[in-house]
Amino acid sequence: MTMAHGVCFGHVEVLPSPRGASWRRRREAGTRQEETRGYLARCRSSPHASGNVPGGNSSNGWKRRSALAAPLVATSLSLSSNAMEEDTSSIQRDPEVTQQVYMDIDIGGQPAGRIVVGLYGNLVPKTAENFATLASGNTKVGYKGSVFHRVIPGFVLQGGDFERGNGTGGYSIYGRTFADESFAGKHLGKGVLSMANAGRNTNGSQFFITLAPTPWLDGKHVVFGKVLSGWDTVDAIASNPTGPRDRPTKPVVVKDCGLL
Repeated sequence: MTMAHGVCFGHVEVLPSPRGASWRRRREAGTRQEETRGYLARCRSSPHASGNVPGGNSSNGWKRRSALAAPLVATSLSLSSNAMEEDTSSIQRDPEVTQQVYMDIDIGGQPAGRIVVGLYGNLVPKTAENFATLASGNTKVGYKGSVFHRVIPGFVLQGGDFERGNGTGGYSIYGRTFADESFAGKHLGKGVLSMANAGRNTNGSQFFITLAPTPWLDGKHVVFGKVLSGWDTVDAIASNPTGPRDRPTKPVVVKDCGLL
């Protein structure tokens, strides 16, 4: 599937990123900040291109895809903990939380804690209702038992594909997809809750939680909430080792979920 921007959904992904062990070694060696600056400069200077996830058959070893589609492809950001805290504080002052949803997480079959998110029901009522309904347990399908199928440390956690569990499925309560409701919410810092998509107006059930500020996703993905509590669990998911396509080696499962 071609991705116009952001997180693609049919393949629903996040932003393109350099791939492979060598890139990971450079990141671990402390060169992330320089790479991030160069990457963001490329994003600003050129449009998103269609194609498969990084590591495809493009000449430089990875293809560009929208920011957060189903097989979420992304880039890690080099940010200080202080910067993250400042941006998280900004999020706290943003849209009013009208409803809370919990997700109890298992990692590798072991309880890893509860994440509570707040939804922006006044800012994006349709998007918030979609997420709340799928988490409520009042529908035949929903988030309970689904997985976080893609984890990019320093960037995002992606889940919500209750249909196939690999980032190629899932659908909304309004039909297969629904339109972008508003881009008023911004990806200001760690803990932003936003919709994955396959381009404009292709929101389904897949979502992502940011692990750092991701401003290049603004205007491409609909922000509809934020993490209120369960940061230890968020960090535990982010630190879980991953394999091909950034899939956690130990399954990260939404064991239970519901409304508070």
